[in-house]
Amino acid sequence: MENKRVIPASELIINEDGSIFHLHLKPEQLADIVILVGDPGRVALVASFFDSKECEVSSREFNTVTGTYKGKRMTVLSTGIGTDNIDICVTELDALANIDFATRQVKDEFRQLTLLRLGTSGALQPDIKVGEQVFSRTSVGFDGLLNYYAGRNEVCDLGFEQAFMEHTGWNPLLTKPYFVDADKQLFELFKDVTREGVTIAAPGFYAPQGRWVRLQPQDLHLNEKIESFEYNGRRITNFEMESSALAGLAALMGHRAATVCTIIAQRVALDACTDYKPFVRKMIETALDRLATL
Repeated sequence: MENKRVIPASELIINEDGSIFHLHLKPEQLADIVILVGDPGRVALVASFFDSKECEVSSREFNTVTGTYKGKRMTVLSTGIGTDNIDICVTELDALANIDFATRQVKDEFRQLTLLRLGTSGALQPDIKVGEQVFSRTSVGFDGLLNYYAGRNEVCDLGFEQAFMEHTGWNPLLTKPYFVDADKQLFELFKDVTREGVTIAAPGFYAPQGRWVRLQPQDLHLNEKIESFEYNGRRITNFEMESSALAGLAALMGHRAATVCTIIAQRVALDACTDYKPFVRKMIETALDRLATL
């Protein structure tokens, strides 16, 4: 029999209390359904809908509550901002589910997680209104994270990717973008209450999303090229900062994942809504009700 790889302590750091390094969660504290939010303060809002709470854990920007909603066990976790944090969260969530902490080996039986990110976003098409919910059926990574992982091409839409690079005249100094789909079952679960989207996850809030404060973006016309791009009748719909890594890592690991975002800014109309909490609350309620049916 082939010997299983033993994961070194430097590769998978386990705290003295038996919790995983960054999230400070123990395996038994993780539900199969995980809601991911960027803002640590939004964890309490999601958890306020729970029927009961069994644990609350806080470490850095990673706040976690596990409880039940309509009898379904769920975990809500804040990731902070950016795909680098998604790399930490998804890897550690997978380890909690699928690594035996005592032996540091992959478990024989795979445990599949359902990971749903609920975020906020800026629209890139004039017909998408503030307050709408967009389901990222395809996520576009400007961040480059997935390019570091083996198997990247097997989970990406290479034709979509190539057409986009040709249309935009992609600068070779930038990381190669990747296009990866959300879980099909989650799309079916949400398609009647959301707008289908192709979402860019940018590695920054300012120049990577075409914003100009004092430092000028390298390509002042990149957003115009993005807005005018079409592939098989599909357009780029919105910007955010996490969806690509979530979709890509989950696809590589075998988990179900998707992103739903409330539109709080209209980039074409140069408009933004700062009082978007009612929209976010509606998104959370809708998502919880749908997830409870799984």
